[in-house]
Amino acid sequence: MVHTRYESITTPDGAFDAFCAVPEAPNAPAVLVFQEVFGINDNIRGLAGRLAEAGFLALAPDVFWRIEPRFERKDESGLADGFAMVQQLDFDLAAADITATMAHALAMPGCNGRVGGVGFCLGGTLAYLFATTARVDGRGPDAVVSYYGSGVHGLLDSADRVECPVLFHYGANDPYIPAEQIDEVERALADRPDVTLHRYDAGHAFSNWDAPSLYDETAARTAWDRTVRFLDERLRPV
Repeated sequence: MVHTRYESITTPDGAFDAFCAVPEAPNAPAVLVFQEVFGINDNIRGLAGRLAEAGFLALAPDVFWRIEPRFERKDESGLADGFAMVQQLDFDLAAADITATMAHALAMPGCNGRVGGVGFCLGGTLAYLFATTARVDGRGPDAVVSYYGSGVHGLLDSADRVECPVLFHYGANDPYIPAEQIDEVERALADRPDVTLHRYDAGHAFSNWDAPSLYDETAARTAWDRTVRFLDERLRPV
């Protein structure tokens, strides 16, 4: 049975909440779950729960906590509010918060010492930031999955700092991420055999079942199966 709660993550300038879903089995790999612009809502909590059902210790940090703690919107009706939050987000501070979350996850009694990340929309960009910036005692994450991160192409000057396997998911019909930007990401990491990029016949946020006009069940199922398999192969001891 999956148990859920909130963890308090400490930083030098305060503490913030992270939603936590704990699997039944002990000694699980940790997976940080990075939110969309809608905050830690039912969709993100549900995804964390699904990861816990798959045997991962899931931890979703509230990256908007400095602006509005526990900010949450449900679907397309909250897009304007979500975009307004992103405009105020300090990505350097968010990167520091992500590192603090990684350190917290590694220190949790139920963690097996390995940690990955998966992010959606805004969180897809934060997942890439996780791969390039988060280091705890000299080590970074062990695997990262990025779903349709619209800011990734603007951060490719740090591609050489990616030290772990990365899986990218993009919608080929995404109105927010032109094909040229996806091409840029693919080219920047083309020489990395541990980096895989998939494109789906879908639009933006195709994984979000709480946003009916965006959700694409076929693409979501295929991407999720690939995500769980990718994390399984890289986060569980042989």
